[in-house]
Amino acid sequence: MRSNPVDYELVAPGNLSAVLSLLAEKPGEYLPIAGGTDMMVLYSAGKLAPRKLVSLWNLPELRRIDVTPSHLIIGAACTYTDIREHNVISQEFPLLAAAATWTGGIANQNRGTLGGNIVNASPAADSPPALLVYEAELILVSGGGERRVRYTDFHTGYKKMLLAPDELIRAISLPRSFSGYVSYSRKVGARNAQAISKVCLAGLGRITYGVIDDIRLAAGSVAPVPIRLRETEHMVSGRAIDKDLVQTARKIAATEIHPIDDLRSTAAYRSAVLANLVAEFLEKFTARPTSEALKRWNAASPQEAINEILPCCGSSAWARELAARRPIHHETDLLAASDEIWRQLQPGEWLEAFAKHPRIGERKAPSAAPSQSASWSAQEQQNLASADDSIRQALAEANREYEQRFGRVFIVCATGKSAQEMLDILRSRMQNNDVTELQAAAEEQRKITNIRLKKWLNP
Repeated sequence: MRSNPVDYELVAPGNLSAVLSLLAEKPGEYLPIAGGTDMMVLYSAGKLAPRKLVSLWNLPELRRIDVTPSHLIIGAACTYTDIREHNVISQEFPLLAAAATWTGGIANQNRGTLGGNIVNASPAADSPPALLVYEAELILVSGGGERRVRYTDFHTGYKKMLLAPDELIRAISLPRSFSGYVSYSRKVGARNAQAISKVCLAGLGRITYGVIDDIRLAAGSVAPVPIRLRETEHMVSGRAIDKDLVQTARKIAATEIHPIDDLRSTAAYRSAVLANLVAEFLEKFTARPTSEALKRWNAASPQEAINEILPCCGSSAWARELAARRPIHHETDLLAASDEIWRQLQPGEWLEAFAKHPRIGERKAPSAAPSQSASWSAQEQQNLASADDSIRQALAEANREYEQRFGRVFIVCATGKSAQEMLDILRSRMQNNDVTELQAAAEEQRKITNIRLKKWLNP
């Protein structure tokens, strides 16, 4: 029997401060709702108890995605469409982007929110396994201020969580530290979307010198809360993958979960499927062929290897250290080693790389730049060819202002960006202090290096 609307009261204060004041004055009396997709299922079935509701829909404080050099911060009221269409999420957090495509149909993705999915606390929800492997941290807010909780600690039992009656999730923070990892996500259900999962698994892994350097596995629909498979992770870490290891991992994963029989599946089926998914993920590492470019580079002399890789970055120290780590057999290992080396360099070694770039808007590279680097720079700035004269002039003026303030060329990953986008980024970063701007430039150079490494591997 459908619920009666007269049994509910809905208020929409319009800003976060007013919502928090209401929750503080009457803790537990109002139920916060954003997209309302889960609530409307209960309402339509006549299972939503009469109560007062407070709307969080489209509050600007909760509907933004901020990108910093070290973290991605997603507002709790961001929809799955927001997540699915965000460039940084799709590139650096593909597991979360994939989960967004699984969550209902387009209508639900336009309304359903990440924060709502978390506090609904379903063990079968699509996004939690991805958040677990990405080491997400929740930023909780109340009238008394903010606090942070690791997502892995947030769910304390079925439909129970570390959220006070006067608190909301303001944002979800993800560290930007997973380049070079192999990603894996699978949802097993009656359908890929618009169906609750029977089992889902998210995995991240990185191999260094032939052994598993880091691995994260998280599962949904197999316990009262979404869980990390810690015992399986511990067992395979630091070991080379072979058939025996895969079979052992299958057995341990099946013992870590606590599935149930329900209308959608059986406990035995869920255990068997999860074991198969863990094995499928691990087998991805053994099926990666070494590219011809890496085979040739691994066999080159030290100086030849340095000279060949140098145009991808421009830092001599980076090139020397990367060449010293050979043999490197796979693209993911190469990218991971590159990121690790780059982040450990001294500022002066970063500046050497920056100096190899032309100004944004100027196709001519510095004379010190290798010819391959100059060619890549021209490709990366190709969208400037269609920019009108006013934008070009504004870029030239902004470049001069930047160089006068920071004493170096402005660095931005230009691939795929319009002239106007790059001008807006330049102007925004002019507000940074010296330390923050150096870190921002280093992060942009890291992105450029990764793109060039992929081009070098696949000419």
